[in-house]
Amino acid sequence: MPNHSSLPLVHIIADYGYGDLAFAEVRQRFKHLLPEVEVYTSSAPSFSTLNTGFLISQLSLYNPSKRLFIYSNTAPRHDDTNKRDQNEGEPFVYAELNNGVRICAVHAGWCFSFVKPEIKVFRALNVPTKGSQFRSRDFWPQAATEIIAGDATGLLGPNLPKSSIISVPKNLLMHIDSYGNLKTTIRKSDVKFKSGQKLGITINQRTLTGWYANGNFAVKSGDLAFAPGSSGPDTDPFMEIFLRSGSAFLAFAKPKVETEIAIKSLPATR
Repeated sequence: MPNHSSLPLVHIIADYGYGDLAFAEVRQRFKHLLPEVEVYTSSAPSFSTLNTGFLISQLSLYNPSKRLFIYSNTAPRHDDTNKRDQNEGEPFVYAELNNGVRICAVHAGWCFSFVKPEIKVFRALNVPTKGSQFRSRDFWPQAATEIIAGDATGLLGPNLPKSSIISVPKNLLMHIDSYGNLKTTIRKSDVKFKSGQKLGITINQRTLTGWYANGNFAVKSGDLAFAPGSSGPDTDPFMEIFLRSGSAFLAFAKPKVETEIAIKSLPATR
């Protein structure tokens, strides 16, 4: 019997839909090339490098498995608005974090922004960037499995400057969970509100009244709250907007990831 504690664990993060055939095909390719790997999947909204970058960081930085290898494909092809030769897109690159987690992902938008401070190796990969409509199935799993197997000869290209990775943006919606809670790019350290302070929260051109909540303030059923969330480091988590006993996502008319968020204090009325 194999020692499952030593088997590589591949987590595919891509903007394929939940249950999409694309996930099945890429997962199947990994199992064909390296049958002993365990493969898991997480879906990001279409073309959202912000959500992809958040998922990469949450899985790689906070309680990661020592066996973890992240394989990611979100390639909006926003780097060039002209016609693309043979479906050419942003490059596929390699990163290794200080904690040992390895990542093969498209270098696009915010995909590497959240893990940027923890990257110790950042290199180009000698793999095709064009020639297939489905590069993440046809070309890139071969490179990833060779790296996992310890045979990266000829695959690793020049070092890439971390300065080429853009910073995490301020005040954007970055993730919507199944409860309708809205995770934001706002850090707790950026917030100057007091516990229980009344707020005006604007998302998707809709402004609703909410309350700043932390460990000293509990909201009642039906209240909208702005509070430190469960994502990011315990020392400085990302802020969330949630509606107790309801869905903040529905309350704000189903905003899309990467929508801007504005929050201001309001005069107290209770």
